[in-house]
Amino acid sequence: MNIEVIQADITTLKVDAIVNAANRTLLGGGGVDGAIHRASGPRLLEACKAIPEMDSGVRCRTGEARITDAYQLPARYVIHTVGPVWHGGESGEPEALAGCYRHSLALAYEHDVQSIAFPAISCGGYGYPPAKAAAIAVREVRRAPKGMSVTLCCFGDELTEAVQEAVMLNS
Repeated sequence: MNIEVIQADITTLKVDAIVNAANRTLLGGGGVDGAIHRASGPRLLEACKAIPEMDSGVRCRTGEARITDAYQLPARYVIHTVGPVWHGGESGEPEALAGCYRHSLALAYEHDVQSIAFPAISCGGYGYPPAKAAAIAVREVRRAPKGMSVTLCCFGDELTEAVQEAVMLNS
C-alpha cells in the first residue's frame, strides 16, 4: 500500500473523499472542521443537520464516522469522524482514534471510494500528541482496501514530519 504524506489544505484536494475531523454535532467548528464547512458551502451544514441525532445534539460518537456529499469541494464525499480528546492516553484514546480511521475506511469502501485524504485527526484542538496519533493513523490506513489510494494531509511542519516518520517506521 502506498501512503502519500503531503502538507496542504485538505479542502483543495481532488480525491473521491476527504475526512473531516469533526465534533459530535457535525455542525462545524474550528480547525479543519470549520475549513471544510466554509469551503463546501451551506448545503454541507444542511446535510449534517439531516443526520439523525443519537443523543441530544450528537450525530456521531467519538470513534465513529458519517458520510455526506462534498458539495462545493473538489471531492465527491466528506466523511465526518469524531476523534478523541487527549487525556493522557489511558482513557481509551488510542482505540477511539483507531476507530476513526477504521470506520472512515469502511464508509469509503461502501461508497466505492478509490482515493481518500485524512487530516491529522485529534492533533489540533483535541491535543493528541502528533507522533502517537501518526503511528495509529499509519497502522490503520495500511489496512485500507486494496487499490484505495490514501493521502495523509498535514497542516504545519511539525505534524508533517511526525507523519512522515511514522510512515518510514511502519513501512
